[in-house]
Amino acid sequence: MFFWSFVWEGSSNALWSRLIESRKEIKLCFEMIKQDVDTRAVLLSGAGHLFCSGLDLKTALSIFSSDAAQDVARRALKIRNFGKMWQDAFTSIEMCGKPVIACLHGAVLGAGLELVAACDIRFCTSDASFKLAEVDIGLASDVGGLQRLPKIIGNQSLVRELALSGRQMLGSEAFQHGLVSRIFDTKEAMMSEGLALCQSIASKSPIATLGIKEFLNYTRDNSVKDSLEYAITWNMSMLQGSDLAIATASMVQKSLPEYENLPGAKQSKL
Repeated sequence: MFFWSFVWEGSSNALWSRLIESRKEIKLCFEMIKQDVDTRAVLLSGAGHLFCSGLDLKTALSIFSSDAAQDVARRALKIRNFGKMWQDAFTSIEMCGKPVIACLHGAVLGAGLELVAACDIRFCTSDASFKLAEVDIGLASDVGGLQRLPKIIGNQSLVRELALSGRQMLGSEAFQHGLVSRIFDTKEAMMSEGLALCQSIASKSPIATLGIKEFLNYTRDNSVKDSLEYAITWNMSMLQGSDLAIATASMVQKSLPEYENLPGAKQSKL
């Protein structure tokens, strides 16, 4: 397993307080997780009194205003390249091949909410609150929130209400509408259950957990017909591996199965 906690910008965990460094760290971290043979599940949390305060407006404005003298085409391309790098950083969570569990407490704002939308499973505490805050600073968010949240929540009216008004959604409402799957009274209880779930997932066949994540991601963006074809094509090879036989034998023998790690670039240094 692998544990990652936000510890940026004091206790506010401002995701973009170090805009370039933060983006690089997220992408590098999940690229390493993807290649790490010993990592089978990831637990993501925030340090301090909240999960993530989102965009640091002062830093962002200083970056975008620094090239005021440059012509509009070049400024536009710079903004596009900058945004694409952040999109790729968040998408790396989705594409790392390992289940990612986000444990959320306190405020989950703006880009922080867009980040956790790329995770597989989300828990929160009863004091958690969620907000697509970009509208309050004159911005339509473009790094994943408006693309992933409609498919997570499944309620276009609610997503549009949240995005257009920037209103706060409390943890109980997030649970009611499926943004999170479980809600806890304390952060300690949440982290304990998050860790237990990570341990449970890590004990399963890594071939199976990789396939499940691949299938669900593909199905979200494609038709049922295409998704069925994708799944059966994938399993043409995966079902010929040893994990199915190992799992079956362990069930018969009432023993714990031991699965070989997936091939990767290196042994764990995480």
